Amino acid sequence: MRTLQTATLLASTAGAALMAGLFCAFAYAVMPGLSRADDRGFVQSMQHINRAIINGWFLTPFLLPLPLLVLATVLAAKGHSPGALPWIIAALVLYGAAFLVTGTQNVPLNDALDKVPLDSTPDRLRDARAAFENSWARWNTVRAVLHTASLGALLWALHLHGRAAGELSS
Repeated sequence: MRTLQTATLLASTAGAALMAGLFCAFAYAVMPGLSRADDRGFVQSMQHINRAIINGWFLTPFLLPLPLLVLATVLAAKGHSPGALPWIIAALVLYGAAFLVTGTQNVPLNDALDKVPLDSTPDRLRDARAAFENSWARWNTVRAVLHTASLGALLWALHLHGRAAGELSS
Protein backbone atom coordinates (compact mmCIF):
# COMPACT_ATOMS: atom_id res chain seq x y z
CA MET A 1 0.00 0.00 0.00
CA ARG A 2 2.89 2.35 0.65
CA THR A 3 3.97 2.01 -2.99
CA LEU A 4 0.44 2.85 -4.16
CA GLN A 5 0.42 5.89 -1.86
CA THR A 6 3.74 7.03 -3.29
CA ALA A 7 2.52 6.52 -6.86
CA THR A 8 -0.69 8.49 -6.28
CA LEU A 9 1.22 11.36 -4.71
CA LEU A 10 3.83 11.44 -7.47
CA ALA A 11 1.27 11.32 -10.29
CA SER A 12 -0.90 13.96 -8.61
CA THR A 13 2.12 16.18 -8.09
CA ALA A 14 3.11 15.83 -11.74
CA GLY A 15 -0.42 16.74 -12.86
CA ALA A 16 -0.59 19.73 -10.52
CA ALA A 17 2.83 20.89 -11.73
CA LEU A 18 1.81 20.64 -15.38
CA MET A 19 -1.44 22.53 -14.80
CA ALA A 20 0.21 25.21 -12.67
CA GLY A 21 2.84 25.68 -15.36
CA LEU A 22 0.32 25.83 -18.19
CA PHE A 23 -1.97 28.33 -16.53
CA CYS A 24 0.93 30.44 -15.25
CA ALA A 25 2.37 30.55 -18.77
CA PHE A 26 -0.95 31.82 -20.05
CA ALA A 27 -0.95 34.49 -17.32
CA TYR A 28 2.57 35.80 -17.92
CA ALA A 29 3.18 35.11 -21.61
CA VAL A 30 0.26 33.98 -23.77
CA MET A 31 -2.38 36.51 -22.75
CA PRO A 32 0.03 39.48 -22.67
CA GLY A 33 1.22 38.44 -26.12
CA LEU A 34 -2.30 38.08 -27.48
CA SER A 35 -3.27 41.44 -25.99
CA ARG A 36 -1.11 43.00 -28.71
CA ALA A 37 -3.19 41.44 -31.50
CA ASP A 38 -6.06 43.19 -33.23
CA ASP A 39 -9.58 42.03 -32.32
CA ARG A 40 -9.92 39.53 -35.16
CA GLY A 41 -6.45 38.10 -34.51
CA PHE A 42 -7.19 37.80 -30.78
CA VAL A 43 -10.53 36.04 -31.29
CA GLN A 44 -9.10 33.74 -33.94
CA SER A 45 -6.06 32.82 -31.83
CA MET A 46 -8.10 32.05 -28.73
CA GLN A 47 -10.55 29.98 -30.77
CA HIS A 48 -7.68 27.94 -32.19
CA ILE A 49 -6.06 27.50 -28.76
CA ASN A 50 -9.32 26.49 -27.09
CA ARG A 51 -10.06 23.92 -29.77
CA ALA A 52 -6.52 22.52 -29.85
CA ILE A 53 -6.16 22.11 -26.09
CA ILE A 54 -8.89 19.49 -25.81
CA ASN A 55 -6.61 16.49 -26.26
CA GLY A 56 -5.07 13.72 -24.20
CA TRP A 57 -1.91 15.67 -23.47
CA PHE A 58 -4.04 18.25 -21.62
CA LEU A 59 -6.91 16.13 -20.32
CA THR A 60 -4.77 13.46 -18.65
CA PRO A 61 -2.84 15.76 -16.27
CA PHE A 62 -5.93 17.96 -15.85
CA LEU A 63 -8.42 15.20 -14.90
CA LEU A 64 -6.30 12.42 -13.38
CA PRO A 65 -5.10 14.19 -10.20
CA LEU A 66 -8.62 14.46 -8.78
CA PRO A 67 -9.36 10.73 -8.40
CA LEU A 68 -5.74 10.11 -7.46
CA LEU A 69 -5.94 12.71 -4.70
CA VAL A 70 -9.12 11.09 -3.40
CA LEU A 71 -7.31 7.75 -3.32
CA ALA A 72 -4.26 9.33 -1.66
CA THR A 73 -6.57 10.84 0.98
CA VAL A 74 -8.16 7.46 1.70
CA LEU A 75 -4.78 5.74 1.91
CA ALA A 76 -3.37 8.41 4.22
CA ALA A 77 -6.47 8.20 6.43
CA LYS A 78 -5.92 4.43 6.70
CA GLY A 79 -2.51 5.00 8.20
CA HIS A 80 -0.24 5.33 5.19
CA SER A 81 1.54 8.65 5.85
CA PRO A 82 -0.98 10.06 8.34
CA GLY A 83 1.18 13.16 8.84
CA ALA A 84 0.72 13.97 5.17
CA LEU A 85 -3.07 13.69 5.36
CA PRO A 86 -3.85 17.38 6.04
CA TRP A 87 -1.59 18.40 3.16
CA ILE A 88 -3.16 15.88 0.80
CA ILE A 89 -6.62 17.15 1.76
CA ALA A 90 -5.45 20.74 1.20
CA ALA A 91 -4.09 19.76 -2.22
CA LEU A 92 -7.38 18.05 -3.09
CA VAL A 93 -9.46 21.07 -2.05
CA LEU A 94 -7.19 23.51 -3.91
CA TYR A 95 -7.06 21.35 -7.03
CA GLY A 96 -10.83 20.86 -6.89
CA ALA A 97 -11.35 24.61 -6.57
CA ALA A 98 -9.12 25.22 -9.60
CA PHE A 99 -11.04 22.57 -11.52
CA LEU A 100 -14.32 24.31 -10.64
CA VAL A 101 -12.95 27.70 -11.73
CA THR A 102 -12.04 26.19 -15.09
CA GLY A 103 -15.45 24.58 -15.53
CA THR A 104 -17.61 27.43 -14.28
CA GLN A 105 -15.63 30.45 -15.50
CA ASN A 106 -13.04 29.81 -18.22
CA VAL A 107 -14.85 27.12 -20.20
CA PRO A 108 -18.11 29.10 -20.54
CA LEU A 109 -16.11 32.10 -21.73
CA ASN A 110 -14.29 29.85 -24.22
CA ASP A 111 -17.60 28.45 -25.46
CA ALA A 112 -19.10 31.92 -25.93
CA LEU A 113 -16.04 33.14 -27.82
CA ASP A 114 -16.06 30.03 -30.01
CA LYS A 115 -19.50 31.01 -31.33
CA VAL A 116 -18.24 34.32 -32.74
CA PRO A 117 -17.79 34.07 -36.52
CA LEU A 118 -14.45 35.39 -37.68
CA ASP A 119 -16.15 37.25 -40.51
CA SER A 120 -18.19 39.29 -37.99
CA THR A 121 -18.16 43.06 -38.13
CA PRO A 122 -15.27 44.84 -36.41
CA ASP A 123 -17.70 46.04 -33.71
CA ARG A 124 -18.88 42.48 -33.02
CA LEU A 125 -15.29 41.21 -32.77
CA ARG A 126 -14.38 44.09 -30.43
CA ASP A 127 -17.41 43.37 -28.22
CA ALA A 128 -16.67 39.65 -28.14
CA ARG A 129 -13.11 40.32 -27.13
CA ALA A 130 -14.17 42.82 -24.48
CA ALA A 131 -16.60 40.27 -23.00
CA PHE A 132 -13.87 37.64 -22.89
CA GLU A 133 -10.35 38.93 -22.40
CA ASN A 134 -10.18 40.54 -18.96
CA SER A 135 -12.57 38.13 -17.28
CA TRP A 136 -10.85 35.07 -18.76
CA ALA A 137 -7.40 36.36 -17.80
CA ARG A 138 -8.53 37.14 -14.24
CA TRP A 139 -10.03 33.65 -13.75
CA ASN A 140 -7.00 32.07 -15.38
CA THR A 141 -4.80 33.78 -12.80
CA VAL A 142 -7.05 32.47 -10.02
CA ARG A 143 -6.75 28.91 -11.27
CA ALA A 144 -2.99 29.30 -11.78
CA VAL A 145 -2.63 30.36 -8.13
CA LEU A 146 -4.87 27.50 -6.95
CA HIS A 147 -2.94 24.90 -8.96
CA THR A 148 0.36 26.31 -7.71
CA ALA A 149 -0.87 26.18 -4.11
CA SER A 150 -2.06 22.60 -4.67
CA LEU A 151 1.38 21.74 -6.02
CA GLY A 152 3.02 23.24 -2.93
CA ALA A 153 0.77 21.20 -0.63
CA LEU A 154 1.57 18.05 -2.61
CA LEU A 155 5.29 18.67 -2.47
CA TRP A 156 5.09 19.02 1.29
CA ALA A 157 2.90 15.88 1.52
CA LEU A 158 5.53 14.00 -0.49
CA HIS A 159 8.23 15.25 1.87
CA LEU A 160 6.26 14.06 4.90
CA HIS A 161 5.47 10.78 3.19
CA GLY A 162 9.16 10.20 2.44
CA ARG A 163 10.18 11.16 5.96
CA ALA A 164 7.64 8.71 7.38
CA ALA A 165 9.10 5.97 5.17
CA GLY A 166 12.56 6.75 6.51
CA GLU A 167 11.29 6.53 10.10
CA LEU A 168 9.65 3.18 9.37
CA SER A 169 12.89 1.72 8.02
CA SER A 170 14.95 2.96 10.99
